[in-house]
Amino acid sequence: MQSLFQILMLILDIVWFFIIAHVIMSWLINFQVLNLRQQFVAQVWYGLNRLLEPIYSQVRRFLPAMSGIDLAPLVVLVAVYALRIILINNAAAFY
Repeated sequence: MQSLFQILMLILDIVWFFIIAHVIMSWLINFQVLNLRQQFVAQVWYGLNRLLEPIYSQVRRFLPAMSGIDLAPLVVLVAVYALRIILINNAAAFY
């Protein structure tokens, strides 16, 4: 059961990394540091969008319109961190 706990924590860490990478990349694209006309940048950007957009769209349904500010990544990051806390506090169930 400890293996299951470690796998769940690894999955949450990977999701956390993808969300942070997506947020940073969106800032760099908006400030024109990165250019989507570069093939590698475009592939990474579209790949992250395809992975994270289904999660963000579920969260956006519950969030009010914020006039251009997207809080969905922040809400998902908080949810991932909350799941980590729940798993760590209940780690004894996995042993």
